[in-house]
Amino acid sequence: MTIALHFIDPHTDPWRIAPEAPAPQPAAGLLLRPEQWRAVRTTWPAEVPVGVLWPNDTDITGIAPDLPRLDLIALHFPKWTDGRAYSQARLLRGRWRFRGQIRATGDVIADMAPLLWRCGFDAVVLRAGESVAVAQRALHAFDAHYQPDVRHPVDIAELHHA
Repeated sequence: MTIALHFIDPHTDPWRIAPEAPAPQPAAGLLLRPEQWRAVRTTWPAEVPVGVLWPNDTDITGIAPDLPRLDLIALHFPKWTDGRAYSQARLLRGRWRFRGQIRATGDVIADMAPLLWRCGFDAVVLRAGESVAVAQRALHAFDAHYQPDVRHPVDIAELHHA
């Protein structure tokens, strides 16, 4: 299995957080806060790529109707021990079949990489001081898992009984 979890360097990332304006002007590569997106969603040009920074304490169902228009959803981990963004990513990939980039931001440590991948994230901004090499090794620490995930919905136990 190929794991394509991309580790984003914030210094070279083409995506940038939109200025604090209530309704930012359309520009490629902007990451909007939920209230900014709500203010511009009906007027944002379809050809201009846009992303949303979605807090982990905000119901992810609020963004579901807009998923076809979004290129990126950045889910935030305020602390590495707060796993609500994992659930948000699973819903985005599993329930709504979101095909854009789901990015983990905030207090993201290397050890989180395997679970991020299994929950549907495909990009990560590690917190300062974390090693991309360690995160990449963690992705390949296990060959199989007993629990299903968004990338492998059938678990190993079911395969053994088939």
